[in-house]
Amino acid sequence: MRALVYHGPGHISWDTVPDPAIAEATDAIVRVDATTVCGTDLHILRGDLAEVKPGTVLGHEAVGEVVEVGRDVHGLRPGHEVIVSSVSACGRCQACRDTMRGQCRGGGGWILGNQIHGTQAESVRVPFADHSTHRRPPAVPLDDALLLAEVLPTAYEVGVRNGHVGPGDLVVVVGAGPVGLATVAVARLYSPRRIIVVDLSDARLEAAVRVGADAAEVPGKMIAELSEGPGADVAIEASGEPDGFVLCTQAVRAGGHIANIGTHGRPATLHLESLWRKNMTISTGQVDTSSTPWLLELLRFGRLPVSQLVTHSFGLDRMEHAYEVFSQGATTGALKVVLHRE
Repeated sequence: MRALVYHGPGHISWDTVPDPAIAEATDAIVRVDATTVCGTDLHILRGDLAEVKPGTVLGHEAVGEVVEVGRDVHGLRPGHEVIVSSVSACGRCQACRDTMRGQCRGGGGWILGNQIHGTQAESVRVPFADHSTHRRPPAVPLDDALLLAEVLPTAYEVGVRNGHVGPGDLVVVVGAGPVGLATVAVARLYSPRRIIVVDLSDARLEAAVRVGADAAEVPGKMIAELSEGPGADVAIEASGEPDGFVLCTQAVRAGGHIANIGTHGRPATLHLESLWRKNMTISTGQVDTSSTPWLLELLRFGRLPVSQLVTHSFGLDRMEHAYEVFSQGATTGALKVVLHRE
């Protein structure tokens, strides 16, 4: 089959590799009908995640059709359309039982496109298939379903839920990439009084308003007014940049919450000399995807208007070009790029 192979920092190629095969009785083989590029993939390409070895097929989000299952897979059979979660869950360890699947101690966690071959390929081996996939209802379009592999669960679990967004809150989202914009859409469900989005890209600020932000601007006056005034109840860091984290600490009120979503490839400074007295809570997290069934129902019944997050579509064989377009999102206007089987 063909797949996107990582060859070390700065180097990827669309290569011919061996077809995936069942390695464990709990595996399934899924034909990839749609996959995407994530900001974490860009971090890998930049060399920020040294644990990813050259020769690894990248990608950890997909929707496709089951073509083969191991003997211990009970909830799937060939022909089922599934969403492949970015996080694999053994379903047995204490972390999985506590719905912290991102912390799975039984061989799961974030392994696709990290420790094992991932989804940016024509087919993928999915470990722990019963716990790591979700059936796609026919009424949910392929591209929308793909957002449930990681983007929407991350926005909800690591951003909105960890940040304790509630009715009447003032929410600031720093970073208007796909996850930041998904956070705006999900936060709207909790009736905040105002959502403010901060980003450096005019195109992404315009997208933020389209998905439900009340205000969107480059860092400046709005953040200054928040830091000098009452401050935000919840500040959500979705840029993955050290300056984005600092902006959150400036914007949040005393007693407020900072929820870090962004994948940080560089150290961020925590100015405890000025923050220790603010009684704030800072949360971080690896997505668990335990919320996917709930989010799937919201999507199915039209409560999450997120289709516009997908801005570019390509065939699988244009994977390298998709990386270029996505990595230059500030100028190309790319939010979520989707690659389809043709």
